[in-house]
Amino acid sequence: MDIDAYLDRLGVACPAAPDLATLRHLQERHLAAVPFENLSSHLGEPVVLEEDALFAKVVHRHRGGFCYELNGLFAALLRALGYDASLHAAQVFHADGTPGPPLDHAAIVVSLDSQDWLVDVGFGRFSRYPLQLSAVDAQRDPDGEFLVLDAPYGDYDVLLDGKPQYRLERRPRPLADFVPMAWWQTTSPESHFTRSLTCSRATSQGRVTLAGDKLIETVDGIRNEVHLPTPAAIRLAYRVYFGMVLPRLPVPPGGNPLTGSADRPDTAVHAS
Repeated sequence: MDIDAYLDRLGVACPAAPDLATLRHLQERHLAAVPFENLSSHLGEPVVLEEDALFAKVVHRHRGGFCYELNGLFAALLRALGYDASLHAAQVFHADGTPGPPLDHAAIVVSLDSQDWLVDVGFGRFSRYPLQLSAVDAQRDPDGEFLVLDAPYGDYDVLLDGKPQYRLERRPRPLADFVPMAWWQTTSPESHFTRSLTCSRATSQGRVTLAGDKLIETVDGIRNEVHLPTPAAIRLAYRVYFGMVLPRLPVPPGGNPLTGSADRPDTAVHAS
């Protein structure tokens, strides 16, 4: 891996040591610099879960991705920097409180200083900083209050502001384990990713999301939505807010590049 190129993409200097302070900074910068997006599903691009392909997409082409891509590549960077980092599967909770299918999401666990830390840069709105998996009390974060609870079979349930987000497996998985579910997420008409179009990243004051022709900015909890009337305006928004120069606009469901949908546009769409 070209560590310097990846760190330059994040706007981060080469760290002196793989410690917790550096991990916190890397996660925060990744969330701010690399968007959570599902444009490949609407650009006719294959999603290839291999390190070289992910590096070319995220670093060289200045794109983002969804959970398997972002956390898969970030885990590789962390290992290259000396961290003990592994991928773990998760089941995203449905609105009724039941967990979704296995391998629905991929997150990172970093073992550091005799503690395990949950690191996730591919879930849309989530924690800005690593979460201690063994913590008994709620953990405050700029994006809310997180609680980690014991779940059946030794897994963990992760809650945000009292609402279950996902159930995390304790055992690690190779990136290749997620290939079948990634294919389903990007091709099935039942998937969130094929039914909606979103590009979203964290900002210092909240979040910015482009969902079709809607630009949504959340600043200090205040949500503002602007309609973008032309393809030129949408292209400009991708470039200004996300640093993306797209060869063509993604075509969302319905075939009109000026329409799109996202069930929760200010928090991004994640697998569920």
